[in-house]
Amino acid sequence: MSESVSRSLKKKQSPARTRPASAGPTASAEAAISKVTPARLAAFEILSLVGEGKGHSDELLHSARMETLSPEDRNLTTALVMGVLRRQIALDARVRSLLQRPEQRLAEPVALALRMGAFQLLHLDRIPAHAALSESVELCRAAGQPHATGMVNAVLRKLAAAQKPGQRVFESVAAFSERLGHPQWLVERWVAAYGREAALKICEAGQKEPTGAAWFAENGGDLPQMDDGSRLVAELAAAAMPAAKTVWDCCAAPGGKTLILARRMAAAEIMATDVSAKRLSQTEARFRQYAYAERICCAVADATAAGDEDGERFDLILCDVPCSGTGTLAANPEIRHRLKPEEFARQAARQRAILSAALNRLTPGGRLVYSTCSLEPEECERVVEDITTAAGVRQVPVEGLIAGLAEAGILRRDLELASTARGGNLRTLPGVHSCDGFFAAVLEQDEPHP
Repeated sequence: MSESVSRSLKKKQSPARTRPASAGPTASAEAAISKVTPARLAAFEILSLVGEGKGHSDELLHSARMETLSPEDRNLTTALVMGVLRRQIALDARVRSLLQRPEQRLAEPVALALRMGAFQLLHLDRIPAHAALSESVELCRAAGQPHATGMVNAVLRKLAAAQKPGQRVFESVAAFSERLGHPQWLVERWVAAYGREAALKICEAGQKEPTGAAWFAENGGDLPQMDDGSRLVAELAAAAMPAAKTVWDCCAAPGGKTLILARRMAAAEIMATDVSAKRLSQTEARFRQYAYAERICCAVADATAAGDEDGERFDLILCDVPCSGTGTLAANPEIRHRLKPEEFARQAARQRAILSAALNRLTPGGRLVYSTCSLEPEECERVVEDITTAAGVRQVPVEGLIAGLAEAGILRRDLELASTARGGNLRTLPGVHSCDGFFAAVLEQDEPHP
């Protein structure tokens, strides 16, 4: 692991600024690398790759680059990567306040070394301050930024000596957005859609490890492991058309929802498709772990191009469409740093195309479940409204289906889940509900007139 990181850091090195001879010798990058623990080297490399758009945090934290680390180092690497990504906005604001020139733009390796040091000083009580400080300085040097080591050292020393800020009696949206590491423009959207209290809970949930297995009476065994919100969508789909003979999951990867459908609908023929051959291959490997998945037939297909009305028809279709993923920021913290407001319109255009194409493959009287893991109305309610207005389908309220899942003993009967229904749709919110944020609408194809 350390050799891989060393090579990566060496590639990132930029020419050092000329130093006067009187300043004395400067330690080499190799010497600096040797002073940094494997966990911090690994975290620095992974965060660098995520920042450059060359990898996803979850994939990188479960990749071969982690195998040579000890269990303790793997845990620290994971804590550093996820913690820095979740709190990056707050960390940058805190560091900026300690710079001599707060407006200056720092080189990315320098900014990353500061974030890692600040996160350890502020949020990891078991890390000695001197270790967080000195290794952040060495990471900066190892990345080819020796001229910035003095500044990194000074800023982190100020931070270590500073008193931690207390909790304000009342915070503006801008203040709690920054404190909880979320873009203000995104939080303002949530305030408008769900109210200030819910937006605050969403932000708080985005800073914590996801939790699950709270809603269902049956867990473990031969059921797939998945977030409660994601599973609720799948259970809702199975309950929407329990007698279906033909089922199509048109955006199936990573396959958890397809497995729930196969588990609940023993008599149905199930087709699982995805546009990505790689993701579908991984999904098929997952299916092979479950005996009841033998009835699932897989194929690579673009759901937007599957709208041939002469093609195979299905009694039940699940459209769990690609989306911005704003309901999953706890597990996917880097989304908040990459997302731009214009992304929602781009996603919605693709979502409308998938939904329109899928509806053309629905049997008369059949049902389709449209779902996303987005909190944004443009990708959820508005897509459904746009398509159903012109497609000759009606919406089926989810309240009865949720109640039916409780009566069937799938959902725990002691829980009050009425708040998951909003305007006839399923809507879960992180922090408000103990799961990721999901949306689902159930649509029914009109029977032909005699």
